[in-house]
Parts: sequence; structure tokens; C-alpha cells
Amino acid sequence: MKAITTKGKQKAMITDTRQQDRPIAIWLLICCAMIMIMAVIGAITRLTESGLSIMVWEPFKGIIPPMNKDDWLRLFDIYKQIPEYQQENIGMSLEEFKNIFWWEFIHRLWGRIIGIVFLIPFLWFLIKGRVRKPLLPHLFLMFVLGGLQGGLGWYMVASGFADRTDVSQYRLTAHLLMAFAIYGYLFWIALKLLLPMPSRNSAFTSVKLHLPLILIPLLITVTIASGGLVAGLNAGMIYNSFPLMDGQIIPSSYSDIQPWYVNVFENVAAVQFNHRVLALSTFTLTLAIWIWSLFLNRPNALTRALHLLLLAAILQVTLGISTLLLVVPVHLGALHQAGGLVYLTASLYAFYLVRRDKNLSLY
Repeated sequence: MKAITTKGKQKAMITDTRQQDRPIAIWLLICCAMIMIMAVIGAITRLTESGLSIMVWEPFKGIIPPMNKDDWLRLFDIYKQIPEYQQENIGMSLEEFKNIFWWEFIHRLWGRIIGIVFLIPFLWFLIKGRVRKPLLPHLFLMFVLGGLQGGLGWYMVASGFADRTDVSQYRLTAHLLMAFAIYGYLFWIALKLLLPMPSRNSAFTSVKLHLPLILIPLLITVTIASGGLVAGLNAGMIYNSFPLMDGQIIPSSYSDIQPWYVNVFENVAAVQFNHRVLALSTFTLTLAIWIWSLFLNRPNALTRALHLLLLAAILQVTLGISTLLLVVPVHLGALHQAGGLVYLTASLYAFYLVRRDKNLSLY
């Protein structure tokens, strides 16, 4: 009788904890949605070559756009000092400058809004005592990472002010990976807060699918990194055929740069080929896991998660190939970047469902 009473108290405590954590989980998911929108805005900013249009970093004053013609002319004169204008956009009109300015302005403004949407509820939950101690370090780290992402964004933009007409592909990739890392971190913690405590009734998931499923988000991350290099080098503007590249499986210019390893990061042919291989490898593994799972006695929740994972994989590959064949139109390029986040989300969700059977800890 005592054991039953104790078990009942533990169940009640778990229920109370979940009710307390649910608003925090929803808040984190809202932040995730905003980061996904930010990724789309960032892709548009990149594809319209708008990222170097604002050459000043003003964390607070920068929320106010130019209010008159003198403000516009001042910013335009600053832009005229960098190589992008002098070598690629010489003779650009003020109206044309405004077109690229607004995308970069919106990109920076949305980043500030995300910071506010994170900070104000965080302080409110903290003051009200709604944040349990195990969760507190995670929320502080999330806030710090968000600030670092802003600094990294400026560090990326600054790379295009002196000796080049574009930002560094290395810094662009770092900025992109940081965004995906923050998104994945928030989503993972939200899952742990939102979903009920697991049972140990599905041992097959941890034994048979745990290791294969951990490879998917890892491969997606590496593919995203290679996609950052593709974007940074404008490598999607060449070899616009599929599956061959200029009639070849491996382009003849793959190893033109010496030493050989530099090709991986700076040779447009190699960068695009590597991105193709990584993307197709990730898709193939996803399909193989999905087929394998059909022969397992899987729970309904995991079945749905694996279906979503395969659907996200098909969507992302379709977007990637379409973007390439159509020579990177802005709308498809932006959707392709969003598709990467959707694919990552589905992979983390499926992996969480198999992992929670092995780990009852919330954090």
C-alpha cells in the first residue's frame, strides 16, 4: 500500500513539473519558429547580395531606419567605399541601394526582435520562480549564444569591407552553423520539457535505431556546413545540371587548387560536388532507416516521426535539385535553407523518441 502511495505521489510530481514546464517549452518553440524565419530572411539577404549594404554596427540606434534623404545619402556614401560597390555595383542608383539596404536592415532588426522575445519571457519566468534549477544554465547559455551569433554576424559582414567583393565563405558558414546550433539546442530542450516522461517498454528502439538515427542530424549538420561554402562561393551558379556535372560524375576541375585539401573549401567545383554527395548520402541513409523500421515493432509515435523524417528528406532533396537546375532563384534558395531546418527538426524529433527510452533525465 505504501509503495502504491509513493508511486502515486511521484506521478503527481511529474505531472506538476510538466505543467510548470509547458509554457517554457512553448516559448522556446516560438523562438525556434522565429529562428526559422530568420534563416529565410538571411538566405534572401545573401541571394540578393544585400549583406554588405550596412557598414555600421549600431546595436541600439540601428533599429531606426534612415528617416530622410540626408540619412540615405550618408549610408550610401559609406557603401561606396567598399570593393563590392567599386567593382560590381559602380553607378548604382540610390533607389537600387535602398532595395538591398532593406533586406539587410530587416535581417538585423529580426535578430534584435528574437533577442527581445527571448529575454523578456526569460526574465518573467525567472522572477516568477517558474524556472527550475536544472533548466537555468541552459537558458542562460541560449541567451549568451544568441549574443555571440550577433557578434559573429558582424564579424562575417566585416570580412567584405576591405579586400573582397563578398563575405568570407568561412565566416558565412560559421554564422550559418551557429544559427542551426542555437535552433537545435532550443528545440531539443523544448522536446524534453514538452513530451511526457518515457517508459522502458520499447527496448528495440534504443538497440536497433538509436545509433543509426544519431547519424542523421550529424550528417545534416555537415551538409549544412558544405551548403554554407556553396553559398559563400556562389558555387550554385555553375554546373546547373543533375546528376552529372558538365557531363561528368566528378568534375575535371575538382582538384585544380594546390595543396589538395584547399579544394574542399575554396574550389567551387569541389564544394558543389561535396555538397551533392553529402546531401544524397544523408537522404539515402534516411530512406534506409525508414525501410528498416518497417520490419520493426515500432511505437506509433516513432512511426509518425519516421514518416515525417522521410517526407522532410524528400522535400529537401527536391528543393535542392530544383534550386540548382533553375540557377538559384531567390525564392527556392530561401526555401532550401528553411528545408534544411525542417529536416534537422524531423531528425532531432525522431532521435529524441528513441533516445528517451535510454535516459529518463529531463536534461
